[in-house]
Amino acid sequence: MPATAPHLHRTWFVTGTSSGIGRQLTELLLVRGDRVAATARRTHALDDLVAEHGDDRLRVFALDVTDPAAVRRVVDEAFAAFGRVDVVVNNAGYGLFGAAEEATDEQIVRQLDTNLLGPVRVTRAALPRLRDQGGGRIVQISSIGGQVGFPLMSAYNASKWGVEGFFESLRLEVEPFGIQTTIVEPGTVRTAFVSQGIDRTRPLEAYEDTDLGDYRRGMLAGTALPFIGDPVRIARAVIDSVDRDPAPARLVLGSDAYELGRTTLVQRLADLEAQRSVAYSTDAEDARG
Repeated sequence: MPATAPHLHRTWFVTGTSSGIGRQLTELLLVRGDRVAATARRTHALDDLVAEHGDDRLRVFALDVTDPAAVRRVVDEAFAAFGRVDVVVNNAGYGLFGAAEEATDEQIVRQLDTNLLGPVRVTRAALPRLRDQGGGRIVQISSIGGQVGFPLMSAYNASKWGVEGFFESLRLEVEPFGIQTTIVEPGTVRTAFVSQGIDRTRPLEAYEDTDLGDYRRGMLAGTALPFIGDPVRIARAVIDSVDRDPAPARLVLGSDAYELGRTTLVQRLADLEAQRSVAYSTDAEDARG
């Protein structure tokens, strides 16, 4: 069973801190005495926290994670400002909502550039410094959508499945350097994600009279899904996970995430077992046994 270490004051680098889970993380970390390098595209959203805690505890950096040069510069500035960073949290992201064929190429590229390539850039920029200082933690805020597919969220699902694949492999690469990683998979969260954190495709008439059309209307009206996750409790669970050693490889948050994830994985395992004989039948003759 993972041990829970006593709280040590840490320095955190957190992306996407102007609202939602990123904002809650920043607030809780400052209250408990930690230091935060907070990035956001709208830095003025953190003016109140800077005024309350001072720039010796909170440094705010303007950052769009789709800008590779800016990512490298801001990561360097954050490490220089605080001397070290103990935890890197990739939180910045948004959702593209709509059928796959409705999305423009530009919308899909932007979705992948933000949710997949953004965390890859931040992580790659931080890794040499984490390695040089002897270790650290990387926390990737994903979604249960990194395990479960949802209608009208194909590009978003692709970004989350992609980032989870990256961090699954990365975990094995960086463990020898004392760097541990955790993929966080929340379910629905009571934030402004649906109203402010979602880009929408232009609906095609072909989908209007289908179940997907009903689902779209329900989602936009806020009636299709109950949003049950408490962003403060989720942020607290993320912070608590960093006190655990070894780090959990995955952190599922929300009863909806747990139930959806479990149902999907049980079915996936059953499908795999059903294909055992076919899988073995394709081995070369001299490889069998």
